[in-house]
Amino acid sequence: MANLKEIRNRISSIGSTMQITSAMKMVSAAKLKKATDTIMAMRPYSEKLTELIQNVSATLEGDNSGVYSRERDIKNVLIVVITSNRGLCGGFNAYVIKQINALKSTIYKDANVDILTIGKKGHDVLRKTFNVIDNRSDLYDQLDFENSSVIAEEMMDAFVQEKYDSIQIVYNQFKNAATQIVVTEQFLPLLPIETNENVTSDYIYEPSKEEILSTLIPLSLKTQLFKSVADSVASEHGARMTAMHKATDNAQELRDALKLSYNKARQAAITNEILEIVGGAEALNN
Repeated sequence: MANLKEIRNRISSIGSTMQITSAMKMVSAAKLKKATDTIMAMRPYSEKLTELIQNVSATLEGDNSGVYSRERDIKNVLIVVITSNRGLCGGFNAYVIKQINALKSTIYKDANVDILTIGKKGHDVLRKTFNVIDNRSDLYDQLDFENSSVIAEEMMDAFVQEKYDSIQIVYNQFKNAATQIVVTEQFLPLLPIETNENVTSDYIYEPSKEEILSTLIPLSLKTQLFKSVADSVASEHGARMTAMHKATDNAQELRDALKLSYNKARQAAITNEILEIVGGAEALNN
């Protein structure tokens, strides 16, 4: 009977775990809806802003993106790593960290790499092997455009002051609840703008195109960082919802298997008791 008691305790424990994982799945599903709405509303704006910059730039002569487009020999690199503050989301954070290690061992193996983390999970791992200059996990406490713009401005200033020759952003891009794609986006210097010789503009610019472009470029960079963080947040909730769904299913299978074992053990115990009673009765008759 001790074995039966042990199995009952395990069934009860797994049942409690199922309740937790199921609740976490529902919470993540609710948060995913809000995060998905944010990123889906953000992407068209970001794409239109980029298109506007390209159209304005295409009608100007020469390089008008200024200090933000200056390419230099890559000696010092800053990688902004966006992960989560909490775990239980499958390989969400591990894939980003794996990408950082790959970048360091291949593309930037001869460069000095500094790390700026947004998310505690990435910071806790990367600080052991990289030079982490700052951890801005507090951004998740109040995630909005203004707070992310502060970080973007610091990154732009560091590039202008030639502290870094290249700034990259690594994060999970949201595709759907079950799929997140680890991407590396170049933040600075600005990628060359593809121009079309046949570009025509029906807009009247006030003030000048140059002044508009000098305003749009910093705004575009700030938008890029905010979109990356929003993408990562949506991906995190999707990954956690999927992970908790799988955990709940696995717990269900394990509980069913334990119940079957419990019923078999209980049946065997009852059978043994009946055999003992029958054996005792036969012994009394003899």
